[in-house]
Amino acid sequence: MSAGTLAGGAGAAPASAPLVLGIETSCDETGIGIVRGETLLANVIASSMEEHARYGGVVPEVAARAHLEALGPAIRQALAEAGVTLGELDAIAVTSGPGLAGALMVGIGAAKALALALDVPLYAVNHLVGHVGADLIGGTPLETPTVALLVSGGHTSLLLVRDLVDDVELLGETIDDAAGEAFDKVARVLGLPYPGGPEIDRVAVGGDPAAIRFPRGLSLPKDLERHRYDFSFSGLKTAVARWVEARQDAGEPVPLADVAASFREAVVDVLLTKALAACRDLGVPRLLLGGGVVANRRLREVAEARAAEAGVALRIPPLSLCTDNGAMIAALGARLITAGRPPSTLGFGADSTLPVTEVQVDPVSPGA
Repeated sequence: MSAGTLAGGAGAAPASAPLVLGIETSCDETGIGIVRGETLLANVIASSMEEHARYGGVVPEVAARAHLEALGPAIRQALAEAGVTLGELDAIAVTSGPGLAGALMVGIGAAKALALALDVPLYAVNHLVGHVGADLIGGTPLETPTVALLVSGGHTSLLLVRDLVDDVELLGETIDDAAGEAFDKVARVLGLPYPGGPEIDRVAVGGDPAAIRFPRGLSLPKDLERHRYDFSFSGLKTAVARWVEARQDAGEPVPLADVAASFREAVVDVLLTKALAACRDLGVPRLLLGGGVVANRRLREVAEARAAEAGVALRIPPLSLCTDNGAMIAALGARLITAGRPPSTLGFGADSTLPVTEVQVDPVSPGA
């Protein structure tokens, strides 16, 4: 497929849909995905989580080295699973930000090298918008406008997506700890290993989510005036730590299941209350969940119940596409192509604070 063919309309037949390889290295997972249009062909993820576990969190230098080691094998595995060769690719898409600068640079360097060697267009895209792009893959088409709640170890963001390519608005975000980060820190307080999310989910089984009324950050009337759609989990983390310390100081046992369930309930309550408030306030009857924390079973259960009660259609991509992955980046790149967007120049770099409103980075200027 030539570069000219790539700019075809969104209604192109599946056989002419662009074959795109996506590279995601924003944190501790090396993701390589291959899509043909909105059809998933391969989704390979190499995680360095075990290397970070000894430190209780992601170490940027360790993550960057792990990406260097994993990229080549992951690309080869993805090509084998997709049954395609490098020479058949129509384009490369890569995460430009936000994320860890050193980790991003590894993926960007590989993407530029591939694009130059293969003489194919390169699309530098936004990691957060990529999580919305995960819902493009298979199933029914993504309806817009939609409110998107993205919850991961590094990000907790609430977006209004009017158009995935042209119009993404940031409604609110965390002003301190992200939800996933709070899970990790509370797990450490409870003596649980990293990563904290799955461990708290495991320990919370059988616990009473109403046993302890932990605070809901930025939910008081005075907070809602300035931070209606923003999140804060630092105070919640501190409240859990103080509650546990008080029990220990009194020589009383800490009911791990109840603490874990009550903490998790506070996080879930805040996330969904604000997300559904945005749907109601903006008149948008659709909510999309994305990010690794969506793997939390309680979040999914409560989201389904509360969305149904509010008359809001809930979309949750498959769990394999909720964590950081290259398939969502490839899918967003394919959507940019079918929308006729020009590729990015080779002048872009890693942007650890890339705003969500910038879906694509450094596109080629018209007439260039």
